[in-house]
Parts: sequence; structure tokens; C-alpha cells
Amino acid sequence: MKAMILAAGRGERMRPLTDHTPKPLLMAGGKPLIVWHIERLARAGITDLVINHAHLGSQIEAALGDGSRFGARIRYSPEHPSALETAGGIAHALHLLGEEPFAVVNGDIWCDYDFAQLPARAAALTAANDAAHLVLINNPTHHPNGDFGFADGRVTDPASSKLTFSGIGIYQPGLFAHIPRGTKAPLAPLLRAQIAQNKVSGEHYTGRWVDVGTPQRLEELDNSLSATHNRSYV
Repeated sequence: MKAMILAAGRGERMRPLTDHTPKPLLMAGGKPLIVWHIERLARAGITDLVINHAHLGSQIEAALGDGSRFGARIRYSPEHPSALETAGGIAHALHLLGEEPFAVVNGDIWCDYDFAQLPARAAALTAANDAAHLVLINNPTHHPNGDFGFADGRVTDPASSKLTFSGIGIYQPGLFAHIPRGTKAPLAPLLRAQIAQNKVSGEHYTGRWVDVGTPQRLEELDNSLSATHNRSYV
């Protein structure tokens, strides 16, 4: 299957770090944030990757190249003059993602989720005629109210007890087919419409996950990874 890594955000909360470096290239544990995803996806056998970019996107292409040194093939989906939001960015890249369900991973998270599970989840999504599959996590302290409910393997909304969307999902291409290419569109309304039709499956992931949204959280992640990983990015 194919996977898309979202890397087009400006990273306002990360300024001044992102004034001259795109957020996905910020370093944690000796390598850029986005490289953690690329390496893990490639090890899981998901080697056909699409990366969107906007702010300082040429730096991302220069740093990652065609992906061959990671054992992957990377194609890029530039967004100009500014980022198209999540659904708009995915719709803009549909011509690169094909006609089968594909995975999407936020470029500004770090996690140890096993991406090798994604092909089986995609097959189950197709068999059930679902529109999406979301990986949900326990609510972090900076997002205490969560995003979606979850019960019996289905994502629900609304619900009294909610979990947070991890930024890892699998989607049917048709979910984005109505969005004109090059237009801005958020993801949440699309998901809520499908949830209302019981078309979204999910899983509750309890492993390590970090939303690298502030310089403080980046520093904490870097210190933690540096203590446990000795291999540097080259």
C-alpha cells in the first residue's frame, strides 16, 4: 500500500525554530522528525511514499531526495502559495496515491506505532466498505477533551468519553474525490459525516505517542530519544 506523510504545515507554535527550517526537518534523537516515519514505514514494507509540503518545501526535497537511501520511493506534492489543510492536501495528492486505500501520517508526531499493521487494516476497511480507519490514543494533557468516541472497533461522535485522533489513518480515495484540486479543506467535517453513517473503524493505541507541537515538547522528545537511540541521521 501507499502512505502519505503530511509535511505542509507552517509550524507557528514552533517559531522561531520553523522560521528557517520546516517543522518535519527539526531534529529529535539525532535525525529529522520525518525520517523516523520514513524509516519505520520502509521497515514495515510500505515503501511507496508521498510527502506534501508548502513552507520551505524545497528544503524537504533536498534533505530526503527520492527516498532511495531509506529503501523507499518518495514523490512530492507541493502546495502553493500556502498549505491546503489536511483534506485539501490529500485531495491535491490523489493522483499520486492511486485507487486503493492509503495510509496518512502527520509529519509532526512521533510514535512507536507498528506500521506493519496498516496493510491488514486497509484490507479490513475494504472488506467492510468503510471510508476510513483511525488510530486513536488516550487524551494528552494539552488536548484533554479528545476528538472522537470509540466503541466496539467503531469511531463514534458525539460521545461522553472521547479519545484523541493520533494523526494516523487509512482512507478510501473516494472520501476526497469531491474536493477540487488545489483548494483548502479540513479533514474533521469529512470524518464526522462518515462517522454519522457508521463508516469509520478505529483502534485504541496505548503505546508511545508525542505531538511535537512546541519547542518544549521537541526538546523533551529529543532528550528522551537521545538517551535511548545512539544512531545518528546521516
